[in-house]
Amino acid sequence: MYEQPPRTTVVQKTVKTGLSFGSALAMVLSFCTWHSVPWAIFHGLLGWVYVVYFVLMGY
Repeated sequence: MYEQPPRTTVVQKTVKTGLSFGSALAMVLSFCTWHSVPWAIFHGLLGWVYVVYFVLMGY
């Protein structure tokens, strides 16, 4: 019979994937907006915080 992984493992992997995607999205948005690698790195560290800010400020 197939055993499912513990629920905490699934949640941890989902959170890690979501955080990674948020960082990548923040870096792309930042670079497209500011054309600056240092800003893209900084905003990548902020992750979803910058993405939400970007959306709320209307691009």
